Amino acid sequence: MEFYKYHGTGNDFILIDNRSGKFDAGDVEKIKALCHRRFGVGADGILLLENSEKYNFKMIYINSDGSRGSMCGNGGRCIVHFAHHLLKIVKDTKNVKFEAVDGEHEAEILDDERIKLKMQDVRNIGERNDLTFLYSGTTPHHIQFVTNLENFPVCSEARKVRDKNRDEKGVNVNYVEYKDGVLNMRTYERGVEDETWACGTGATSVAIASHYLGKLKGNVAHISMPGGDLTVEFEKEKDGTYKNIYLTGPAVFVFKGETN
Repeated sequence: MEFYKYHGTGNDFILIDNRSGKFDAGDVEKIKALCHRRFGVGADGILLLENSEKYNFKMIYINSDGSRGSMCGNGGRCIVHFAHHLLKIVKDTKNVKFEAVDGEHEAEILDDERIKLKMQDVRNIGERNDLTFLYSGTTPHHIQFVTNLENFPVCSEARKVRDKNRDEKGVNVNYVEYKDGVLNMRTYERGVEDETWACGTGATSVAIASHYLGKLKGNVAHISMPGGDLTVEFEKEKDGTYKNIYLTGPAVFVFKGETN
């Protein structure tokens, strides 16, 4: 089986062309083995590119623990790059459309090879467990502003609130520090059960929550994570809905390999 290793700002994935349907997305042990960082290829998750009747392709995201993932912004950018540059199934770089677990997504491959990905609208922002809470697509996120983010104990603190909610699969937890016009963030991701170097839906959630809380004044957020930088743009409607949300950042092909 051929596979392709990608990363989007350090959030890394194994990409597989599964238009033939040969890869078994339900083989949890195989998925765990592939994603294992010592005994496998190593990745935060697996992205399957499959056929779609309506769009350029369909994206299936599987967490490194074998569970089905919700929408992944970094993965979405990587699979767009994969579809265009390696599989050659995307011709119009200005108008890429694919389906994911949360519905239709549009994307554009920019001249500098960064990918601009449209995310789903955000309608409801509230509070749970004394933390700001919202859904980015189908992914639930807690957001907490902290000081001294670099030394903040992300994993131990996130695990205290990861399961304290109504979502059976748990939530992602994002810790943020605003400095010099930049939203610095670190994220604990459910399914990976660890801190990841970046999170696309997390970056979207942090940008929207920061604007909602009055910490971000404009409609463009510059996000810095351990794995690199992303930009989030958005518009706020009179009814409080955030629309036309775009996540822009790199999608990097690392290597191609074969495995059993």
